[in-house]
Amino acid sequence: MSEFNNRIATQREILLEVNSCVWQEELFGLSSGAIDRWTTINRLESESTLVESIRLAAKKLFFLSNKSQEQITEEYQHLADEVSALTKKIVGATAAHRKSD
Repeated sequence: MSEFNNRIATQREILLEVNSCVWQEELFGLSSGAIDRWTTINRLESESTLVESIRLAAKKLFFLSNKSQEQITEEYQHLADEVSALTKKIVGATAAHRKSD
């Protein structure tokens, strides 16, 4: 699978995981504006593990998208591994959120 497809699949995975919880409004994207709106409408703490993990994953995915035309470097692979770890952290945070409801 191409790196582009991997990034898109990861974005979808994050959105599906976050939106598997009941919210006032779903998260519609990983832009800073979409995350800000989702955080505000759902009255989430911006310092929460879930929100911080989503923001960090979004920033790293954006960075990776700008590197897509370059050869896969060690730095690129390291960032891709970090995004994978953040996705797992988001899964854990949404599970904790479901338990608190």
